[in-house]
Amino acid sequence: QVQLVESGGGLVQAGDSLRLSCAASGLTFSNYVMGWFCQAPGKEREFVAAITSSGVMRNYASSVKDRFTISRDNAMNTVYLQMNSLKPEDTAVYYCAARQRLSEKYDYWGQGTQVTVSS
Repeated sequence: QVQLVESGGGLVQAGDSLRLSCAASGLTFSNYVMGWFCQAPGKEREFVAAITSSGVMRNYASSVKDRFTISRDNAMNTVYLQMNSLKPEDTAVYYCAARQRLSEKYDYWGQGTQVTVSS
């Protein structure tokens, strides 16, 4: 059974940094594209960042580019999201997700971790 478990969220002030982690089990991690999404209260879930199975290619939402960095450690079955220069508008529940390389659909999702940025 596939499990994605996020950690690292919390309450920080504007300008601070956080690093989120997502530990995966029950799947061949190196075969999956990994993504981070966020959902703020009253809003739809939004794409944040994704990284290819090898880690060579990454893409970001325009709102986080130059502030957030996605990375992965295939030996540890873990994907990370380094979040710098946090803003109050980054406040949301952050989810990691996994999809197979040739698929556009994310098949597996974590339970989410709350990030709250105070001004």
